[in-house]
Amino acid sequence: MPDASSGNRSVLAGETRVIVRNLFHHALVQGGIDRAFQRNVSCERGILRVCDDLYDLNSYGRVLVVSIGKAAHSMVGALQSQAGDRFEGIIVGPESSAPLLRGFRYFQGGHPFPNTESIHAGNAILKSLGSLDDASLVIYLLSGGGSSMMEKPIDDEISIEDLISTYQILVNCGAPIAEINAVRKHLSAVKGGQLARAAYPAQQVSLLVSDVPGHTPDALASGPTMPDTTSIEDCYAIAAKYNLLEQFPLTVRELFERRALDETPKSGDPEFNRCRWWTVLSNATLIEDVKTEAEGLGFHAEVDNTCDDWDYLRARDYLLARLRSLRDKFERVCLISGGEVTVKVSNGGTGGRNQQFALSCAAMIAGECITVLSAGTDGIDGNSPAAGAIVDGSTIERGRKCGLDVNSYLSSFDAYTFFNRTGDAIVTGPTGNNLRDLRILLAC
Repeated sequence: MPDASSGNRSVLAGETRVIVRNLFHHALVQGGIDRAFQRNVSCERGILRVCDDLYDLNSYGRVLVVSIGKAAHSMVGALQSQAGDRFEGIIVGPESSAPLLRGFRYFQGGHPFPNTESIHAGNAILKSLGSLDDASLVIYLLSGGGSSMMEKPIDDEISIEDLISTYQILVNCGAPIAEINAVRKHLSAVKGGQLARAAYPAQQVSLLVSDVPGHTPDALASGPTMPDTTSIEDCYAIAAKYNLLEQFPLTVRELFERRALDETPKSGDPEFNRCRWWTVLSNATLIEDVKTEAEGLGFHAEVDNTCDDWDYLRARDYLLARLRSLRDKFERVCLISGGEVTVKVSNGGTGGRNQQFALSCAAMIAGECITVLSAGTDGIDGNSPAAGAIVDGSTIERGRKCGLDVNSYLSSFDAYTFFNRTGDAIVTGPTGNNLRDLRILLAC
């Protein structure tokens, strides 16, 4: 028979699983596109306000909206809610929208890998931007996932199959998103500031719903509208660092071997003289909302994003050590960490970086009053139907009762199968938004 303290821990673990799930749901609600646009966008008598900028819409011969990414449809809807349905343009999102918005062309781009619609979208956007003059205004609405949903290879010899293969290699090589996007930019005719170049000399403003680190905004959707902070030399170094040349398809490998990549537009180039960029929603927004909510529940809450873009095992060890240190000082602790961890996949199970991180935590907290949630705000974690997972001190034992060996699922990168059996997977469905990942750790 279990002792009283064991029973109390079991009840507490169940309660904290509910609390941490509610904190994540709160973050998704507070991180809505409509709320962000209500705060940052308005329009009165034809004067459009975007954060601190004002645009007289009646003074432009043409106003074009280009919306790209997982939140493409909802961002256009939010813009129209604030400024009316006066706009025309192109929407490139992960799925078709119903009802369709009048005046917009739609493309269903691929994610996490480009498809033929991604290529069609890239060509259509370049053509539309190329028709503009200095009396035109372009409003870009950019969100996560745009890197694959809009694409045009820099070399026509690169087929869609070669492009997909290259994306797969980059995503699975263990590199952080900024390095992955540095290579993507220099293999593309639409990334790394090249939409701004195509639209020059039009007035241009970008509204960003960011899924990248705050210090690298040009990594969002591979920075199609802003100066590129990466270079071709960075690309060659990244390829060497992760041994990519031997993996790339021949058409891409030859570009690297001949050092034939073209440089992207940089800060100070004339195409950016009439460009502005505003982040209206980001991972930082969610983190502050979760912190405030956790404090209202009586937790001592702290934020630590130090492990952003770290390997998941290193991030696990760091965050659990930090949590235990805080628990020595406070009775109820909530540690919040934003951004993403990296996983170098060597076997093809079902899961993603959040579930892999969570499952590795489970093995380290068995029997402890600790609960860990790791999930993607887009509702998608890797190749699984889950957004992430919740683990606590009882997870390993509950897995054993289901006949599950945690080490086997970790080594085969098959975390979703484990969590699907234990009931600890977080399934939200696609949220239509992407503000990077959230890790919430509770200790009592």
